[in-house]
Amino acid sequence: MQSVAVYGRLVARAFFAGIHSDFQNQIKAHMRKYINNRSMNRPKASLVQNWAFGDDAYFISRNKISDVIGIADGVGGWRQYGVDPSNFSRTLMATCERMVREGHCRPQAPASMIQDCYEELMNQKMPLIGSSTVCIVSLHRDERTIYTANLGDSGYLLIRDREVVHRSHEQQHYFNTPYQLSVVPPAQEGLVISDSPAMAASNSHKVEEGDIILLGTDGLFDNMTDSMLVDYVAKLKDIKSEPKEAVQKTATDIAEKALNLSFDPNYLSPFSLSAIDAGIELTGGKPDDITVVVARVTNLPDT
Repeated sequence: MQSVAVYGRLVARAFFAGIHSDFQNQIKAHMRKYINNRSMNRPKASLVQNWAFGDDAYFISRNKISDVIGIADGVGGWRQYGVDPSNFSRTLMATCERMVREGHCRPQAPASMIQDCYEELMNQKMPLIGSSTVCIVSLHRDERTIYTANLGDSGYLLIRDREVVHRSHEQQHYFNTPYQLSVVPPAQEGLVISDSPAMAASNSHKVEEGDIILLGTDGLFDNMTDSMLVDYVAKLKDIKSEPKEAVQKTATDIAEKALNLSFDPNYLSPFSLSAIDAGIELTGGKPDDITVVVARVTNLPDT
């Protein structure tokens, strides 16, 4: 990470991180807000002081042959057991970042990286209790290919010429209950959802100069449709001057839009549509942590 610029707002923080040549102009716009503990209840004004947030985590790293981005969403339900949900997701991402930086992973196998990082967490002398979804996208420069692994309801879009050419699909056991990695105390084994890293969906996609890769946690995709996201990033293709600033603004605008929609009680959000499909009458956005990472593919080697 070459530089960080922090822009303070009442409910938002936007981070910029340049990541060398191939995945340039990385943005993380992280909207800190209410964690609804994956329940259907909406926050009341009197509960503002008790808001819990910050369970999302991310990393950006590189080695000699690849650039890698990952995001994770800690499961807020652990709070009722006195466990900070952010510790698990942040440690998972920090472990992945270290493995990439030290070259202890294959860019073609991000699912194996998830497996290795998960096993490291499980094998600690004092295992880190918690659960998290995870999504990793790895760009192999010479192959001009991204390799992806996604477990749960975080995910990614690959956007080219105003079209989503590839997207991940969320994995859920049932409505609002995503696949997740978990480390649980012995007394709770079998009582907490715990999925194998081998269940992560793996894919690979060829990329071209100017492609946009967008990663997000469920707080993004539960509040904004793919077409909305395409509209925000479409203008980046024609920007020649100050591209870093343009990508940063795009990611920040996306996160702020998702934030505003999440608190709109009359909005027919993707989350509410999924609830209706599950037989639950619900309108409005879904308050949650929102993490957005926008990357533009540039300066790929000639083949």
